[in-house]
Amino acid sequence: MDVQSSLSGYTLTVQLPDHIKHEMVTISVLKGNKLKVIADAWHMETECHYEWVINFPPHDIDMGGVHAQLDPSGLLAIDVCRRPRHHV
Repeated sequence: MDVQSSLSGYTLTVQLPDHIKHEMVTISVLKGNKLKVIADAWHMETECHYEWVINFPPHDIDMGGVHAQLDPSGLLAIDVCRRPRHHV
């Protein structure tokens, strides 16, 4: 999983095998600013289960601003918005 950051958010990308389809990908929010990504081709025995847990800095991301897309080639891209910073 490749993670790129910018002032507005994070982009997570990973190339999955082409036999992994969108209905086989689950993205969930975990306590403590974590995102869990599971890609599982349950009908296969090998090269079928992938799992990542991505930790973000405390109070840095908006978990309501998570968007994912799996293109036909198997490239999974997840965009996560950062919370606006308040200057004191």
